[in-house]
Amino acid sequence: MWQRLARPNVFVKIPATRECLPAIEDAIAEGININITLMFSVDVYREVAHAYITGLRRLRDGGGEIGRVASVASFFVSRVDTKVDKALDEIGSAAALEARGQAAIANAKLAYHAYKEIFEGGEFDDLAAAGARVQRCLWASTSTKNPAYRDVMYVEELIGPETVNTMPLETVGAFQDHGNVALTLEQGIDEAKRVFEELKAAGIDYDDVTATLEREGVEKFSDSFDELLAGIRAKSGELIPA
Repeated sequence: MWQRLARPNVFVKIPATRECLPAIEDAIAEGININITLMFSVDVYREVAHAYITGLRRLRDGGGEIGRVASVASFFVSRVDTKVDKALDEIGSAAALEARGQAAIANAKLAYHAYKEIFEGGEFDDLAAAGARVQRCLWASTSTKNPAYRDVMYVEELIGPETVNTMPLETVGAFQDHGNVALTLEQGIDEAKRVFEELKAAGIDYDDVTATLEREGVEKFSDSFDELLAGIRAKSGELIPA
Protein backbone atom coordinates (compact mmCIF):
# COMPACT_ATOMS: atom_id res chain seq x y z
CA MET A 1 0.00 0.00 0.00
CA TRP A 2 2.82 2.39 0.94
CA GLN A 3 4.63 1.78 -2.35
CA ARG A 4 1.47 2.03 -4.47
CA LEU A 5 0.44 5.33 -2.88
CA ALA A 6 3.95 6.77 -3.33
CA ARG A 7 3.21 9.81 -1.17
CA PRO A 8 5.86 10.84 1.39
CA ASN A 9 3.28 12.40 3.73
CA VAL A 10 1.14 9.25 4.11
CA PHE A 11 1.00 7.51 7.50
CA VAL A 12 -0.12 3.90 7.83
CA LYS A 13 -1.98 3.08 11.04
CA ILE A 14 -0.92 0.13 13.21
CA PRO A 15 -2.59 -0.44 16.60
CA ALA A 16 -0.39 -0.31 19.70
CA THR A 17 -1.09 -3.87 20.81
CA ARG A 18 1.74 -6.06 22.04
CA GLU A 19 1.23 -8.34 19.03
CA CYS A 20 1.74 -5.38 16.67
CA LEU A 21 5.04 -4.14 18.12
CA PRO A 22 7.15 -6.28 15.73
CA ALA A 23 5.12 -4.96 12.78
CA ILE A 24 5.71 -1.37 13.92
CA GLU A 25 9.46 -1.93 14.18
CA ASP A 26 9.62 -3.75 10.81
CA ALA A 27 7.62 -1.05 9.03
CA ILE A 28 9.86 1.73 10.38
CA ALA A 29 12.91 -0.32 9.38
CA GLU A 30 11.50 -0.36 5.84
CA GLY A 31 11.15 3.42 5.85
CA ILE A 32 7.34 3.55 6.17
CA ASN A 33 5.67 6.36 8.13
CA ILE A 34 3.58 4.83 10.91
CA ASN A 35 0.77 6.24 13.05
CA ILE A 36 0.74 3.98 16.11
CA THR A 37 -2.87 4.23 17.16
CA LEU A 38 -5.22 3.10 19.91
CA MET A 39 -2.93 4.01 22.80
CA PHE A 40 -4.04 4.41 26.41
CA SER A 41 -1.11 3.28 28.55
CA VAL A 42 2.18 5.05 29.29
CA ASP A 43 3.89 1.67 29.67
CA VAL A 44 2.70 0.67 26.19
CA TYR A 45 3.90 4.03 24.86
CA ARG A 46 7.41 3.33 26.11
CA GLU A 47 7.41 0.04 24.20
CA VAL A 48 6.10 1.79 21.08
CA ALA A 49 8.78 4.49 21.29
CA HIS A 50 11.49 1.87 21.60
CA ALA A 51 10.07 -0.04 18.62
CA TYR A 52 10.36 3.20 16.62
CA ILE A 53 13.94 3.77 17.75
CA THR A 54 14.95 0.18 17.05
CA GLY A 55 13.35 0.33 13.62
CA LEU A 56 15.24 3.55 12.81
CA ARG A 57 18.54 1.97 13.86
CA ARG A 58 17.85 -1.00 11.59
CA LEU A 59 17.04 1.36 8.72
CA ARG A 60 20.21 3.38 9.33
CA ASP A 61 22.41 0.30 9.63
CA GLY A 62 20.98 -0.97 6.35
CA GLY A 63 21.94 2.25 4.59
CA GLY A 64 18.46 3.78 4.58
CA GLU A 65 17.61 7.47 4.85
CA ILE A 66 16.26 7.87 8.38
CA GLY A 67 15.61 11.60 8.08
CA ARG A 68 12.55 11.13 5.88
CA VAL A 69 10.76 8.68 8.21
CA ALA A 70 8.07 10.06 10.52
CA SER A 71 5.89 8.52 13.20
CA VAL A 72 3.27 9.60 15.71
CA ALA A 73 2.06 7.84 18.86
CA SER A 74 -1.69 8.44 19.09
CA PHE A 75 -3.38 8.52 22.49
CA PHE A 76 -7.17 8.32 22.58
CA VAL A 77 -7.73 10.87 25.32
CA SER A 78 -11.39 11.38 26.18
CA ARG A 79 -12.15 7.65 26.08
CA VAL A 80 -10.03 7.31 29.22
CA ASP A 81 -12.21 9.68 31.22
CA THR A 82 -15.39 8.13 29.85
CA LYS A 83 -14.33 4.68 31.05
CA VAL A 84 -12.77 5.78 34.36
CA ASP A 85 -15.65 8.12 35.24
CA LYS A 86 -18.15 5.31 34.75
CA ALA A 87 -16.19 3.11 37.14
CA LEU A 88 -15.92 5.94 39.67
CA ASP A 89 -19.67 6.56 39.48
CA GLU A 90 -20.26 2.87 40.22
CA ILE A 91 -17.98 3.06 43.27
CA GLY A 92 -19.92 6.14 44.39
CA SER A 93 -17.76 7.23 47.33
CA ALA A 94 -16.99 10.89 47.89
CA ALA A 95 -13.34 10.32 46.99
CA ALA A 96 -14.33 8.47 43.82
CA LEU A 97 -16.71 11.18 42.66
CA GLU A 98 -14.09 13.86 43.38
CA ALA A 99 -11.62 12.06 41.09
CA ARG A 100 -13.80 12.21 37.96
CA GLY A 101 -12.54 13.99 34.85
CA GLN A 102 -8.87 13.87 35.76
CA ALA A 103 -7.44 10.58 34.49
CA ALA A 104 -7.17 11.35 30.77
CA ILE A 105 -5.21 14.59 31.06
CA ALA A 106 -2.99 13.18 33.82
CA ASN A 107 -2.25 10.13 31.66
CA ALA A 108 -1.37 12.29 28.64
CA LYS A 109 0.94 14.49 30.71
CA LEU A 110 2.77 11.44 32.05
CA ALA A 111 3.05 10.09 28.50
CA TYR A 112 4.64 13.35 27.37
CA HIS A 113 6.98 13.20 30.35
CA ALA A 114 8.03 9.74 29.14
CA TYR A 115 8.49 11.14 25.63
CA LYS A 116 10.89 13.77 27.02
CA GLU A 117 12.86 11.12 28.90
CA ILE A 118 13.20 8.92 25.82
CA PHE A 119 13.81 11.44 23.08
CA GLU A 120 15.71 14.07 25.05
CA GLY A 121 17.49 11.86 27.55
CA GLY A 122 20.42 10.67 25.45
CA GLU A 123 19.00 7.44 24.03
CA PHE A 124 18.01 9.17 20.79
CA ASP A 125 21.07 11.41 20.43
CA ASP A 126 22.92 9.34 17.82
CA LEU A 127 19.80 9.11 15.64
CA ALA A 128 19.01 12.81 16.04
CA ALA A 129 22.56 13.64 14.98
CA ALA A 130 21.97 11.58 11.84
CA GLY A 131 18.81 13.56 11.03
CA ALA A 132 16.10 11.37 12.55
CA ARG A 133 12.80 12.90 13.63
CA VAL A 134 11.31 12.39 17.06
CA GLN A 135 8.15 10.34 17.32
CA ARG A 136 5.54 12.94 18.20
CA CYS A 137 2.72 12.35 20.66
CA LEU A 138 -0.69 12.79 19.02
CA TRP A 139 -3.78 13.53 21.09
CA ALA A 140 -6.84 11.96 19.48
CA SER A 141 -10.46 11.79 20.67
CA THR A 142 -10.15 15.30 22.10
CA SER A 143 -13.78 16.40 21.99
CA THR A 144 -15.31 16.56 25.48
CA LYS A 145 -17.91 13.83 25.90
CA ASN A 146 -19.25 14.94 29.30
CA PRO A 147 -21.23 18.22 29.01
CA ALA A 148 -20.34 18.99 32.64
CA TYR A 149 -16.69 19.47 31.63
CA ARG A 150 -15.13 22.41 29.80
CA ASP A 151 -15.53 21.79 26.07
CA VAL A 152 -11.86 22.54 25.29
CA MET A 153 -10.25 20.84 28.29
CA TYR A 154 -8.47 18.24 26.14
CA VAL A 155 -6.92 21.02 24.08
CA GLU A 156 -6.01 23.62 26.69
CA GLU A 157 -4.30 21.15 29.01
CA LEU A 158 -2.30 19.34 26.32
CA ILE A 159 -0.34 22.10 24.56
CA GLY A 160 3.37 21.46 24.11
CA PRO A 161 6.19 21.22 21.56
CA GLU A 162 6.37 18.38 19.02
CA THR A 163 2.75 17.29 19.57
CA VAL A 164 -0.36 16.98 17.40
CA ASN A 165 -3.98 17.44 18.46
CA THR A 166 -6.55 16.07 16.00
CA MET A 167 -9.55 18.12 17.06
CA PRO A 168 -12.99 17.65 15.52
CA LEU A 169 -14.33 20.75 13.77
CA GLU A 170 -16.65 21.75 16.60
CA THR A 171 -13.73 21.61 19.07
CA VAL A 172 -11.60 23.73 16.74
CA GLY A 173 -14.39 26.31 16.66
CA ALA A 174 -14.82 26.23 20.43
CA PHE A 175 -11.10 26.72 21.00
CA GLN A 176 -10.96 29.59 18.52
CA ASP A 177 -13.84 31.18 20.41
CA HIS A 178 -12.76 30.82 24.04
CA GLY A 179 -9.69 28.60 24.32
CA ASN A 180 -6.66 29.63 26.37
CA VAL A 181 -3.24 29.23 24.76
CA ALA A 182 -0.39 28.33 27.11
CA LEU A 183 2.36 25.71 27.36
CA THR A 184 0.44 23.45 29.74
CA LEU A 185 1.62 19.94 28.87
CA GLU A 186 4.68 19.99 31.11
CA GLN A 187 2.87 21.58 34.04
CA GLY A 188 1.50 19.58 36.95
CA ILE A 189 3.48 16.34 36.56
CA ASP A 190 3.50 15.68 40.32
CA GLU A 191 -0.24 16.35 40.39
CA ALA A 192 -0.72 13.90 37.51
CA LYS A 193 1.08 11.20 39.47
CA ARG A 194 -1.14 11.91 42.47
CA VAL A 195 -4.25 11.47 40.31
CA PHE A 196 -3.33 7.84 39.73
CA GLU A 197 -2.53 7.31 43.40
CA GLU A 198 -5.99 8.65 44.22
CA LEU A 199 -7.64 6.47 41.57
CA LYS A 200 -5.93 3.42 43.00
CA ALA A 201 -7.03 4.37 46.50
CA ALA A 202 -10.59 4.79 45.21
CA GLY A 203 -10.54 1.24 43.82
CA ILE A 204 -9.67 1.81 40.16
CA ASP A 205 -7.29 -0.67 38.48
CA TYR A 206 -5.94 1.52 35.69
CA ASP A 207 -4.14 -1.37 33.98
CA ASP A 208 -7.50 -3.12 33.67
CA VAL A 209 -9.05 0.10 32.30
CA THR A 210 -6.42 0.43 29.56
CA ALA A 211 -6.61 -3.27 28.67
CA THR A 212 -10.39 -2.99 28.31
CA LEU A 213 -10.15 0.16 26.19
CA GLU A 214 -7.58 -1.48 23.92
CA ARG A 215 -9.70 -4.61 23.48
CA GLU A 216 -12.83 -2.58 22.72
CA GLY A 217 -10.89 -0.39 20.29
CA VAL A 218 -9.52 -3.36 18.38
CA GLU A 219 -13.06 -4.78 18.12
CA LYS A 220 -14.33 -1.46 16.72
CA PHE A 221 -11.51 -1.34 14.17
CA SER A 222 -12.19 -4.93 13.17
CA ASP A 223 -15.93 -4.34 12.80
CA SER A 224 -15.31 -1.23 10.67
CA PHE A 225 -12.95 -3.16 8.41
CA ASP A 226 -15.49 -5.98 8.00
CA GLU A 227 -18.13 -3.39 7.05
CA LEU A 228 -15.75 -1.85 4.50
CA LEU A 229 -15.07 -5.22 2.88
CA ALA A 230 -18.79 -6.03 2.83
CA GLY A 231 -19.47 -2.70 1.11
CA ILE A 232 -16.78 -3.39 -1.50
CA ARG A 233 -18.22 -6.85 -2.19
CA ALA A 234 -21.71 -5.45 -2.54
CA LYS A 235 -20.59 -2.71 -4.92
CA SER A 236 -18.55 -5.20 -6.94
CA GLY A 237 -21.63 -7.38 -7.31
CA GLU A 238 -23.58 -4.42 -8.69
CA LEU A 239 -20.88 -3.49 -11.22
CA ILE A 240 -19.96 -6.96 -12.50
CA PRO A 241 -22.64 -8.62 -14.67
CA ALA A 242 -23.80 -12.04 -13.51
